[in-house]
Amino acid sequence: MNKTLLALSCAAGLFAVASCGKKEDEKAAGPPPATPVTLVAAQTSDAVYYDEYPATAVAINNVELRSQVAGFITQIFFKEGEVVTKGKPLYEIDRRKYQAAYQQALAGLRSTQATVQNAQINLNRYERLLEQDAVARQIVDNARTNYATAQAQVGVAQANVAAARTDLDYSLIKAPFTGRIGISQVRLGSQVSPGSTLLNTISGEDPMGVDFVVTESDLNRFNDLQRQGTTSNDSTFRLVLPDGTRYNQPGKILAIDRGVTQGTGTVQIRVQFANPKRQLKDGMSAVLSVLNRQSGRRIVIPYKAVVEQMGENFVFVAGDSSKAYQRKVQLGPRLRDQIVIMEGIKPGDQVVTEGLQRLRDGGQIQTGTPAQAQGGAGAPPAGGAKK
Repeated sequence: MNKTLLALSCAAGLFAVASCGKKEDEKAAGPPPATPVTLVAAQTSDAVYYDEYPATAVAINNVELRSQVAGFITQIFFKEGEVVTKGKPLYEIDRRKYQAAYQQALAGLRSTQATVQNAQINLNRYERLLEQDAVARQIVDNARTNYATAQAQVGVAQANVAAARTDLDYSLIKAPFTGRIGISQVRLGSQVSPGSTLLNTISGEDPMGVDFVVTESDLNRFNDLQRQGTTSNDSTFRLVLPDGTRYNQPGKILAIDRGVTQGTGTVQIRVQFANPKRQLKDGMSAVLSVLNRQSGRRIVIPYKAVVEQMGENFVFVAGDSSKAYQRKVQLGPRLRDQIVIMEGIKPGDQVVTEGLQRLRDGGQIQTGTPAQAQGGAGAPPAGGAKK
């Protein structure tokens, strides 16, 4: 038992001697040297940034041309891919039988009109004879019935003429509006059926729509944009074409879909753009940039000043005592080599942009050139900040 106590006492004595030696070494070494850093003042500037959405260009006016009568294609009056004006004839379906049917209906109408005229003459004659008591009343009644029946037949004949005329008109297919017509799906001599045979598609090109979807949580934002409208120099909507070039026409919200898509929680929105140079094509993919409503006068610092730790963001801010302290910040969008700071620092704060690798919270700093700061960079000590 005495030997054990003696051993513990010796160990304690050795530990005390070692501790005293370490403290003496630290005193001899002095405080850790200041870290050379570069400071940049946080500034308030115009921070304009956009939210990006995948989008698709669509023709606002887009119609599939189909025949409403049966027959064979006998004429094609356009060149594929050209712009056709409203009312221009595009296709002719064999019109001979429809012209014959129309002429037959006209002949039937004329015959019925002649019957009415004859029935009226007979009725007038019998009514005069009835005044002289020279004919039976039943004969007059029959004449009146024949006249009324003939008049009704005129209405039937007129309806037949209208139907035949409609079929004849349908045999000549015309452009419903001014637009660009596509490649024909039928050729001369092709047989077409009413309602089922696709002949071609015609699309309006100016203006064009751009469709994209947003989450239902953003719906109020776009409702506000729709109420505000747009001006000729409005930059709320920017469109980037597939080759990366920016489209130079302003856009405005044309329509917001009636409801939210179940399962995805999204709403489709259509923005209208003028298309004078026909750069936008139906079905073209694009990227639509929408001005973020937080754009404005914001605090901006260099992006390299931000340190991420455990999913949170910090910057080092120089204090009055030549020390740097960590500040937790809320980031806004990145603007090239700058970053918007929504919360955490104020204008004029001196943030560290160089020398972060060796810096601790509350560590001593000295202002140096970027070369000195980079030269002093090394592996971070335990518990140090990591960029």
